[in-house]
Amino acid sequence: MDITLDTPPALLADRFKTLRYDETERAVIVLNRRKYPFTTEYVTLRTVEEVATAIEDMTVQGGPPLAYVAGLGLAMAARDLEASAARQGVYLEQVAKRLLATRPTADDLHAIIPATLNVALEALRESRDPFRAALDYVNSEIQRGNEVSQKCGQYAARLINNGDQILTHCIAGAALCWMLWTAKQSGKNITLVGCETRPYFQGARLTAASAQEMDIPFKLITDGMSAHLMSVGKLDKFICAADRITLDGHITNKIGTLQHAIAAHHFGKPFYVLGYDGPDPKTETGADIPIEERNPDEIFYARGEAGTVRTAIHGIGGYYPAFDITPPHLISAICTDRGIFAPHAVRDYFEA
Repeated sequence: MDITLDTPPALLADRFKTLRYDETERAVIVLNRRKYPFTTEYVTLRTVEEVATAIEDMTVQGGPPLAYVAGLGLAMAARDLEASAARQGVYLEQVAKRLLATRPTADDLHAIIPATLNVALEALRESRDPFRAALDYVNSEIQRGNEVSQKCGQYAARLINNGDQILTHCIAGAALCWMLWTAKQSGKNITLVGCETRPYFQGARLTAASAQEMDIPFKLITDGMSAHLMSVGKLDKFICAADRITLDGHITNKIGTLQHAIAAHHFGKPFYVLGYDGPDPKTETGADIPIEERNPDEIFYARGEAGTVRTAIHGIGGYYPAFDITPPHLISAICTDRGIFAPHAVRDYFEA
């Protein structure tokens, strides 16, 4: 039975509460996810470069949120255009290119930015306000994203059993929050087990905070514990989101997802993917997914930030691919806002 609630169950489940364009400030306002939940700080971004930097330096985290912030940044760039329509169009194309370069792996960014650009350029051609057109479009996508998250989470909740101990990895995005809340409202007692998710500790901070807000029991483990816990029966299933899903059922997600999926497959535990609004229609298979490689210095520090506690000795090298790719044979099902699909049949999403 679907459960519809007017109020999302956790702060991170409602994007309008964590990011927005402020008409008074004439700026993009975002929750600083590097500091949350220890400090609830909102950052004011007044230029495109500030928006791009906030995405790159992890002030904004999560595939959909960073895409929406980038879209708002592009809308903001269309606000004070004074040149001819042709030159305005060239400028907006340059802004879009800058924003697309911030994070290469997640497909939401690479869908929202071209679409927002097209909306702004069409407004220019029709002598309408490109700022208002772009802003209205991005806000409509944020609303649609919230609705998609809730539907995806409600479908995923059907796969949870009473008493489950559920492993998750990286940020507890909106769909995971809705899945947990829906299961709880259905009377299911569950425990969420989250990895630290180094180097930014999204699991230890963001996922744990969301679970705590919803009064869902949460246990923190280090990133290397999942196989052992599965082997002794202390984990029942693995559920996480995906930054991109291919048409043939590969998924990419925060680095470390693959090793949890391999362990789950070995020990006969189901691995369910929260697929939001389905696969990327432009990505056929895993080989087509670009993997972002971040500055290796980030893994030398707690929460990835120079100036915080250094956890590695000086004089060594590092390597930090931010994502990995999990093949479809390790995935039990992909949950979307249109239903639950077998990985090899996820392209049927578009006909659902």
